[in-house]
Amino acid sequence: MDTIDRIELRTFTFEVDGLGLEGDAASTYNMVCRPGDRITVERYAVLLHSTGGLTGEYVTHWVGTRSAFEQTRTLAPLLLGRSTRDREWLFDEFKRELRQYDHMGHGALDIALWDLLGKECGCSVSHLLGRYRQRLPAYASTYHGDHSGRLNSPDAFAEFAEACYQLGYRAFKLHGWHEGEARREAENVLNLRRAMGDRMELMLDPACQLRTFADALYVGRACDEADYLWYEDPFRDSGVSAFAHKRLREKLKTPLLMTEHVRGIEPKADFLIAGGTDILRADPEYDLGITGAMKIGHLAESFGVDVEIHACGPAHRHCMAALRNTRYYEVALVGPGAANAVPPVYSCGYSDQLDAVGADGAFPVPEGPGLGVTYDWDFIKQHQTSETILSA
Repeated sequence: MDTIDRIELRTFTFEVDGLGLEGDAASTYNMVCRPGDRITVERYAVLLHSTGGLTGEYVTHWVGTRSAFEQTRTLAPLLLGRSTRDREWLFDEFKRELRQYDHMGHGALDIALWDLLGKECGCSVSHLLGRYRQRLPAYASTYHGDHSGRLNSPDAFAEFAEACYQLGYRAFKLHGWHEGEARREAENVLNLRRAMGDRMELMLDPACQLRTFADALYVGRACDEADYLWYEDPFRDSGVSAFAHKRLREKLKTPLLMTEHVRGIEPKADFLIAGGTDILRADPEYDLGITGAMKIGHLAESFGVDVEIHACGPAHRHCMAALRNTRYYEVALVGPGAANAVPPVYSCGYSDQLDAVGADGAFPVPEGPGLGVTYDWDFIKQHQTSETILSA
């Protein structure tokens, strides 16, 4: 049985034009479209080498923060000498190892293990999981609103939605302004429906920027009036209070999509059973890998509800391809004149940029062994900021 005998962890940076930072806490999660600005983004790559001569690879998208990387670096030595097939054992061990933290460093290692398994078996991850579909209907998921850029008014959001419609998208999700002003957010919700009519399904994600439960209720009633598909992470509990969202659900007709900020299968089950959400969130980067995301998808299915995969990436596509009870692939984050700030590291034509959508409004599931993508390691090494090498 092949074992893992060498691990490489590489951090690197890249620049994205047309983006700036805005808000009191100007973190990389407060990116806005701003012509003439440029931001530097840091991500990391994982390579798991086996005694059989194959390598499992994964380059992070939205999980690739410094805090997540340090957790990955903490867990990585536990893989040395283990069988390449021991994913469930490692899932259990890693979950305990990070019990005092947020588990965000777990996913990249698990995804690389799945890539390695696919290469060993000579088939794609989605085939290993049990493929349900090959094309993934997608929605455009916007950057936050801004004050001096290109999403600075309800009409600007509506114009961008129209541009996305013309590209082929039939669903569109708003991320509003960082101030969380309920009246402005509600007007944005209503204006977008007026502009798009019934041509697009619409969603709202305030990203926990609304200040109070009352604000969340006010904006939620606008979602009801505008017939939105879902309402996501509305206010400053940070998306983790099952009790508050149960109360919100009782007062609204728009389905709530929660648990992006709740890690792991057991807490998500608790949140669902407590009545805090209509739809579960899962993310193979955030939720303990492909192994964890599929457990969450099957949990949702066992309750007869849907799960929506958060964000985009090769692992996300393979998970969605193997789940019946999910609807849309999230092309996040996008805006006029600004690229999606995911790493430009693919040499095989893979893309999560806005214009990569097909005429059918969908994205393909990568073919080929493992994740089915080829990474540009020359680019990663040229932009590398650190390297950690571990050997058995």
